[in-house]
Amino acid sequence: MRIAARVALVCTVVLLVLSGSAGGGRSPVDEPASAQPEPPPAQDRLGGADLRPADRPDIVLVLMDDVSVELVRTMRQAAEMAREGASYEHSYVVDSLCCVSRASLLTGQYPHQTGVRTNTANTPNLVGPLGGFEAFATYGNEERSVNVRLQDAGYTTGYIGKFLNQYDGWPDEVPPGWSDWQAVHASAYDGWGFDITESTDGGEAFSTYVPTPPEWTSPEEKDAAYVGTVIADRALAFIREHRDDEAPYFLTVAPYAAHSRVGPEGAYPDEPVFPPAFRDRASEGRPGNCGTVPCSALGLADLPGYADDQSDNAPRWADGRRAPQWRPAETVLTPRGAVATLRRRAQMVQSIDRMLRDIRRAVGRDTYVVLTSDNGFHIGQHRLERGKGTPFTSDVRVPLLVTGPGVGAGVRREVVSNLDLAPTVEELAGLRPARFRSGVSLVPTLRDRDLERRRFTFFEHTWARSLGTDPDAFYAGGTMDLIPSYVAVRSRDALLVRFDLDPSWDGVEHAYELYDYGAVGWERTNAYADPRRRATLALLTRKLAAFDRCATVTGDTPVPPRCRRLTR
Repeated sequence: MRIAARVALVCTVVLLVLSGSAGGGRSPVDEPASAQPEPPPAQDRLGGADLRPADRPDIVLVLMDDVSVELVRTMRQAAEMAREGASYEHSYVVDSLCCVSRASLLTGQYPHQTGVRTNTANTPNLVGPLGGFEAFATYGNEERSVNVRLQDAGYTTGYIGKFLNQYDGWPDEVPPGWSDWQAVHASAYDGWGFDITESTDGGEAFSTYVPTPPEWTSPEEKDAAYVGTVIADRALAFIREHRDDEAPYFLTVAPYAAHSRVGPEGAYPDEPVFPPAFRDRASEGRPGNCGTVPCSALGLADLPGYADDQSDNAPRWADGRRAPQWRPAETVLTPRGAVATLRRRAQMVQSIDRMLRDIRRAVGRDTYVVLTSDNGFHIGQHRLERGKGTPFTSDVRVPLLVTGPGVGAGVRREVVSNLDLAPTVEELAGLRPARFRSGVSLVPTLRDRDLERRRFTFFEHTWARSLGTDPDAFYAGGTMDLIPSYVAVRSRDALLVRFDLDPSWDGVEHAYELYDYGAVGWERTNAYADPRRRATLALLTRKLAAFDRCATVTGDTPVPPRCRRLTR
């Protein structure tokens, strides 16, 4: 039985309440539950006509975990993809949290449309699940996911790797629209010893356990059971099975790198917080493998804005007066610890790079390969520890590389979002993008490297106090809970953030931060009260007001053209 049939649906009013929470109040955790609301009215599934029924390409999407842009220069295959295909230098995620970002990627919808606001459900509370797989399924996102439309159009669809937070709480659930389902559970964060939920041809689920090799086994034997290796092997098996089929395929591969382990004890003694494969670690007489860059060459210079004095970054009220600072005064993370984290993460992504090499060799030239990440990552910037969740460049900017037939080589300057990937995949598959998607297909920019249609993108984030089940809580030192709810608009050279500093769910206390990227590529000084930035502030303020007017569009409701045009 589907989870949506077991969990009471939350009414449209609830989704509208949630749509205001990114710019309004905070999580309703700990507030008393009310009577169950009526379920929402049924809505039509809106799709589009088949644009090109024949000669549809195979498509592989590699979705990395917490891989920020500074790691890309260590990846040889990523560099080759950038030389051969499209590289988007202004690529962002709608919210720099794993589950929220992944839900938006699959649906092409903002968090106020999906109802997925946080990494975990955070229930019980007043309004229903706020995030995790429970919210994803409860609010109808499974049926709106891009894979459903591709499967309906004749594609063989496969998912291998990390899915959504708390999915493994429903291990018998195989989301609709996947022909081959191999979801690796959260036990894989530690690198070894994890479960995989797989589907039979009939759609029934069964579980496979990949055990941790004993400590006394060789590094090679341990690496054979490493989660990055297992996911890579299964992805290659899928490609080899289906590359000669008459039907095309769409495969999503989601490795766990470069996410940390989540518990105080690793799979083996003295495990690092960010555990690479053993072949990539430093050992006696051998330096660590950081790919194309010596590990010793990675340092604080790769973390723009590290140790910046945050006294001039405090938010401002609308009238320009200084508002309370939400950042901590100091960070526990030392410069040495920050550099060690950066280097370990660079070692972790080498397993992805090897997988990418093997995938690209296996698929041939007639397949589109997309490489991206669910969010970026800060390591001590903004006086925060290690983590994500902010609207700042370190967290929201992600790699986006595309190769395939007809893709012109070169850097694209168009401002793009992970919302755009679902409609892009639809158009590559010969489908007209569904009208409930807020994203815009990138296919025209794949053909024309000089095309620049859009100058803006939007972020929205909902604060929710962790209930102890968020995998990011282990390494973040509690700073994840400090980041307030916000709505933000970003252009190539500026960012306006509207934070909500009110601690209650339904209260609103807006304060603002404005950053100009003309001089530096990071958030050096809040320029909200700077009279020299009045024109920029006025433009971005109008954009935020227009975004607010569109935030009532949720679920299957078609997105009005005026709302999709906000990014122009």
